[in-house]
Amino acid sequence: MGRCGECQAWGTVVEHGAPTAVRTGAVAPARPAVPIAEVDAQTARARPTGVGEFDRVLGGGIVPGAVVLMAGEPGIGKSTLALDVAARAAREGASVLYVSGEESAAQVKLRAERVGALADTLYLASETDLGTVLGQIEQADPALVVVDSVQTIASADVDGAPGNVGQVREVASALIQAAKRRGTAAVLIGHVTKDGSIAGPRVLEHLVDVVVQFEGERHSRLRLVRAVKNRFGPTDEVGCFDLGDSGIVGLPDPSGLFLTSRDRPVPGTCVTVTLEGRRPLVAELQALVSEASAGSPRRTTSGLDASRLAMVLAVLGQRAGVPLARHDCYAATVGGVRLGEPAADLALSLALTSALLDLALPVGTIAVGEVGLAGDLRPVTGLPRRLAEAARIGFTEAVVPTGSLAEGQPPAGMRVHEVPTLADAVALVVSAAQASTDRRAPSLLD
Repeated sequence: MGRCGECQAWGTVVEHGAPTAVRTGAVAPARPAVPIAEVDAQTARARPTGVGEFDRVLGGGIVPGAVVLMAGEPGIGKSTLALDVAARAAREGASVLYVSGEESAAQVKLRAERVGALADTLYLASETDLGTVLGQIEQADPALVVVDSVQTIASADVDGAPGNVGQVREVASALIQAAKRRGTAAVLIGHVTKDGSIAGPRVLEHLVDVVVQFEGERHSRLRLVRAVKNRFGPTDEVGCFDLGDSGIVGLPDPSGLFLTSRDRPVPGTCVTVTLEGRRPLVAELQALVSEASAGSPRRTTSGLDASRLAMVLAVLGQRAGVPLARHDCYAATVGGVRLGEPAADLALSLALTSALLDLALPVGTIAVGEVGLAGDLRPVTGLPRRLAEAARIGFTEAVVPTGSLAEGQPPAGMRVHEVPTLADAVALVVSAAQASTDRRAPSLLD
């Protein structure tokens, strides 16, 4: 090339060699590595927050220096729970800093008075600049810092409005670095997008130590806090809370909230026991089947996976002889609980069959099992705990896959029926329901 494309001069283009790669040289570490047996683990022990259900989700409490990301829809109770945790920690003598980027300090105090979250060592600051927030942390030297929310804080060194990808990454990195360096536990409140995922870059979830997700319907008082990532405890643990006018209160025994109180059995309902972490929860599934008014039948779910419903419908029609291909099918859970594990397949299948035949399932019956594509029923984990929880609530009969009782004996007062396939389970329940239509207390046993 004889002519430069920028200055249009001839004969000025000079060939250079390829740039050499920059290599980082070794640097002497300030602290040498030590044997793992000599590492002091006491500084990383979890400290209870005083909120039992929140401690269950975290794995016993908050670890000093850990960063917890709390995400959920607007108005679901994130700020209320964070303020309650901050106040309880302050009452124990710890210094707590609550930084609000959405409300003024006066507005936060009004909410604290309403929910009873006042404490002498709880400090409030209303800041949206990252540098000022870091300065507040240096000055207050808190044991716990709450940032509400991370999308409202902006750094002057990064271009763009607060909440964009660059700003969220910079703010989160700076706060995490400060928490790790000082040994300060941090709770970051985050927003979610329209599809329910955490707003901001995906790296945000990788940087923090714990990610908890709020779940629940806006028109219901029940709130579920689920751990989707936890470096210090079990994942997929669930805490149950009641959000009311006086604040948010933990529910140590929430099983009855996911059941419907009625005097007589209703077609299209079936009860199962889901295992959320180490906690068994008794939940009711409801189904409605009607003739399709259009060419393509509708499939609608609430609290259940839509793809799981489609698979169960296909197996019911092909393997169990339950014709649902030309019907509109609606399936939902009671109380706003979300069932994601395959153990609810059998209960969903029986609820759909009950709705199609307009037959109520026998009273006091639960169904637990995973449905395979071949129509077989597969055992699930933790069945003794599931059956014990169902027996405690008052259920007397259970339908489970064959071989499930190998883990242990059923609890006293409960009859367990083992069936190998979905067709056998449907035949068992339908025959019992038909035989007991003229009896007050239906039973699976003839």
